[in-house]
Amino acid sequence: MKSRLCRFCNAGLKRTFVDLGMSPLANSFLKHDALEQMEQFYPLHVFVCDECLLVQLEEFEAPEQIFSDYAYFSSYSETWLNHAKNYVNLMISRYGLNQSSQIIEIASNDGYLLQFFKKEGIPVLGIEPAANVAKVAEKKGITTIMKFFGEKMANELVNNGIKADLLLGNNVLAHVPNLNDFVKGLKILLKPNGIITMEFPHLLNLIEQNQFDTIYHEHFSYFSLYVIQKIFSFHGLKIFDVNELPTHGGSLRIYAKHNENSSSVTKRMYDLLEKEDKSGLASISTYEKFSEKVYKLKRALLKILIDIKNDNKKIVGYGAAAKGNTLLNYCGIGTDFIEYVVDQNPYKQGLYLPGTHIRIEPPEKIQETKPDYILILPWNLKYEIMSQMDSVQRWGGKFLVPVPEVKIYS
Repeated sequence: MKSRLCRFCNAGLKRTFVDLGMSPLANSFLKHDALEQMEQFYPLHVFVCDECLLVQLEEFEAPEQIFSDYAYFSSYSETWLNHAKNYVNLMISRYGLNQSSQIIEIASNDGYLLQFFKKEGIPVLGIEPAANVAKVAEKKGITTIMKFFGEKMANELVNNGIKADLLLGNNVLAHVPNLNDFVKGLKILLKPNGIITMEFPHLLNLIEQNQFDTIYHEHFSYFSLYVIQKIFSFHGLKIFDVNELPTHGGSLRIYAKHNENSSSVTKRMYDLLEKEDKSGLASISTYEKFSEKVYKLKRALLKILIDIKNDNKKIVGYGAAAKGNTLLNYCGIGTDFIEYVVDQNPYKQGLYLPGTHIRIEPPEKIQETKPDYILILPWNLKYEIMSQMDSVQRWGGKFLVPVPEVKIYS
């Protein structure tokens, strides 16, 4: 049997969190001429470490393969852009950032966030391994290094006289297979009195809200505050504050400094750690119970979709999201249920979803075909999407949201 080791503490991984079967890479969209070629599928089997309680996937495909040509552009979501603006305003006011400060963002995508610091005249540097996305940021005037971040790169930057007053990363921690190398790099690149902020989906919400579709091969780890605090502390960084955020179905933003220069820990930190403990995140039995919740949701969703199709109604999808590809492949929902999926990102339009081979169309297609049901795959953006598509009510169209429970909105 293959030996699996925890990417933080190196203990053996034996305990299943949830097994979602075989799945393609969630953002490996297909061109039409590839539809009849062999497609690569990998086990989507999630484990929890008995020793440190880190929830994690094995690494089957190198990050270079996943992220070299990336289909996700942050700027296509108004919700996410507003989130970025609010973050920038908060950091400037809270920490007095100005023209003499250095902001560095890891996984800076298309410059969706750094552009707002730049408008305030604050020096910025992006680090983004996906060349196609980084080039969009460069066109906005945001200097971007097209490499993967880790200890080696941090040392290269420091040797060139670059260190961060504010070092941030949104939804990048989960994408890092070599977690210890990444956090080592954070410590190296941070100025003595600098601040780190990292945002990531909160494991507590994944469990309580049944957000199993946020599991895909780009995400190697799933974090609680309890576990991430342990990881940062091991590498000489102290998490002193935390915010609970509504993004991505419920995320955390952690604030960290060097141990030797850290601020006092806030009441929010203690309160959230207590909340996690009361919710059972310190008990292995909590993790073992998750699978059955996932199985029940799958059965409920398939039952509703079967009933709709048996009634000769049309269903389409909204959002060619990675989480949607997990849900569709795990539940076995293909073109027999979903006629097409729409997405605002022109980079995806005309392509096909991995595994299910559902074609991606522009949003205008919904107005042309007037489907009876729209399955919202990025359910975390359901209110934004329903607001954008409120015209479907004219022909009696309805929205179907699968997570945390299957729900129909008229």
